[in-house]
Amino acid sequence: MTLVTTSLAIKSVEVPGRVRLSYAEQGDALGVPVLFLHGATDSWRSFERVLPHLPDSIRAIALTQRGHGDSDRPASGYRPHDFAAALAVFMEALDLERAVIAGHCMGGSVAQRFALDYPKRTQALVLVSSFPTMRGNPDVQQLWDSAISTIRDPVDRSFVTEFQVSTVAQPVPEQFFETVVQESLKVPARVWKALFRGFLEEDFSGELDRIKVPTLIAWGDRDAFCPRSYQNTLTRAIADSKFVVYSETGHALHWEEPEHFADDLVEFTRGLAGVRI
Repeated sequence: MTLVTTSLAIKSVEVPGRVRLSYAEQGDALGVPVLFLHGATDSWRSFERVLPHLPDSIRAIALTQRGHGDSDRPASGYRPHDFAAALAVFMEALDLERAVIAGHCMGGSVAQRFALDYPKRTQALVLVSSFPTMRGNPDVQQLWDSAISTIRDPVDRSFVTEFQVSTVAQPVPEQFFETVVQESLKVPARVWKALFRGFLEEDFSGELDRIKVPTLIAWGDRDAFCPRSYQNTLTRAIADSKFVVYSETGHALHWEEPEHFADDLVEFTRGLAGVRI
């Protein structure tokens, strides 16, 4: 694996609506643009262990989505189509016409919605531990019923820690895990509620056969939230898709196997038409 030579830069940009979004960027400005979208209550730092394993020929941009991390927290706009629209204006701000969209969990749902709403701006998709829909998922519904529906500020650290522990099957570095807990603690209770409510209420799985771009679907076989059947649904619906399984790996497979995931992403991206890495 060739590691990047361009240093990681932490930046921010203000998009229409006076919302400032934080993001991390590395790689050649003329490289293949890959936009990374984190899961619920995470931030760009969800991909902190992956970025060092990417070659300089990939322009890696890890976005902190609205309401999360150090990005602004507007009063509304936490449904899938809101996040997808925000991604479109973010790309406009960076003068990106098209990109590979790589999303984990919630970020995978946003990536799907973006591909449906902005097909000409989607070069390919990478769906990590992703749902065809969260509606009807018993584990997510139980999390909503038991904790998130009544969550209050300040959000309890023990709850956040337990929430993040549930996403991994293999140990991750202690310092990194503390980072992701601290990032989740930045998210106010109203945003926790709004984004889980929005994703539980919406179901666009019936539209997924309209996604025509190459898609890599990555899943850990010890994922506590997304069963294999969900991955089968995604694979059947998206015609040009490739499914890879990470053994003994949980929901946050990019935390547990960052180099493996980076290798798979690079190989997938290298196979796209017109891409040279």
